[in-house]
Amino acid sequence: MAGSWAAEALTGARRRPYWLDTEEWPDAPERLDPLRGGLECDLAVVGGGYTGLWTALRAVERDPGRRVVLLEAGRCGDEASGRNGGFASASLTHGFGNGVQRWPEELDVLDRLGTANLDAIGETISRHGIDCRWERTGELTVATQPWQAAELAVLAEQMRAHGHEVDLLDETATRSAVHSPTYRAALREAQGTALVEPARLAWGLRQACLDSGVRIVEGTYVRDVVRAGDGVRVVADAGSARARQVVLATNAFRPLLRRLRSMTVPVYDYVLMSEPLTREQRAAVGWAGREGIGDAANQFHYYRLTRDDRILWGGYDAVYYAGSRIARSLEQSEETHGRLAAHFFETFPQLEGLRFSHRWGGVIDTCSRFAAFFGTAWQGRVAYALGYTGLGVAATRFGADVMLDLLHGEETERTALRMVRERPLPFPPEPVRSLGINLTRRSIARADEQGGRRDLWLRTLDRLGLGFDS
Repeated sequence: MAGSWAAEALTGARRRPYWLDTEEWPDAPERLDPLRGGLECDLAVVGGGYTGLWTALRAVERDPGRRVVLLEAGRCGDEASGRNGGFASASLTHGFGNGVQRWPEELDVLDRLGTANLDAIGETISRHGIDCRWERTGELTVATQPWQAAELAVLAEQMRAHGHEVDLLDETATRSAVHSPTYRAALREAQGTALVEPARLAWGLRQACLDSGVRIVEGTYVRDVVRAGDGVRVVADAGSARARQVVLATNAFRPLLRRLRSMTVPVYDYVLMSEPLTREQRAAVGWAGREGIGDAANQFHYYRLTRDDRILWGGYDAVYYAGSRIARSLEQSEETHGRLAAHFFETFPQLEGLRFSHRWGGVIDTCSRFAAFFGTAWQGRVAYALGYTGLGVAATRFGADVMLDLLHGEETERTALRMVRERPLPFPPEPVRSLGINLTRRSIARADEQGGRRDLWLRTLDRLGLGFDS
């Protein structure tokens, strides 16, 4: 029955990101002029998503006299930063489980820095008057199978041992919080997640940069970075910028440094947005706490409420296209959007008749350790951060400070971290890359079907510290 509801609910959905739809957000900013000719600056930032915007803003906050130029191929915030679910997590390690597995000896420091980072984002939003509906709602991780409930109980004990305040909810308490017949248990963390309107956060950071003296050029595709004496020249189609230092913040898109091209792969994530719930529909789902929700499966969904009580529903499929292909045509998927819609009504059958107003997809980058990595090139003149794997709404601000620390050349608490100093293992070249990723996806789906039991392939990847995720 959910499948028939799903097909009807998708009829008429706009094929564009809700957050970037000017019919919904008529105050969206106009694109700024492109770079023409040459200019000189102290710091050139390539890329106008969260990573680039936070880097530019933090650079002038830390050194008000610094001349900073940000170069963006389209409009700031139009790619991953404006298309995501708007979950801002305090975690710098793509979740507690990944952090405790990879960096157990410094996890408490990472948690403290992550909490301070999330607090600082809220303070920046308040100070600059950014209208992006920042809500410190916390998050529910819900179990829909007995094995997931058992794993959440273990996770709760681990998190409490590291000082996290979490509640483990049984089936009755979980269904009381959010009304779904699929729920069996939940882990509630009240402080570690904020929700935000992602494109409006990007637009607000863009304006904060402009107000702080950053020069932003948009519609400026950077084709290369080359050495220029004791600096670096950033080469675009109709001009160039000569800088003492450069930050590369292109994430999912082809890295300008050859050494980085095997370190990440582009993955497409798909999302639905419902029409606003009526008062009766809102009562039917409960959800008084407005928490962000994710389920505990390997192939997981994430969902949340908006300011006008729509439900954003995304995740599950993380799709890699052979050859690391990126194209606008890949932002729509009949198969995945249909599957997401069916899953939505399995979770909330009481919302039969609700329609989806928007459907879209977007490309993110993932790396083999699931968490961002950092580094420098060209004798410390160029810094980079990438590999956020879908959890960069908040972590990009931390990444910006890491890169600025690295460019400054002095060790800080951030740059001393093993998590910052280490690099992930690279992905193999094609066709082995596609074969490995597709095998991993099939094994992950099989694990969800078989009570969480991981096959030999997944266990081998676990031992090697490798994986594929969104």
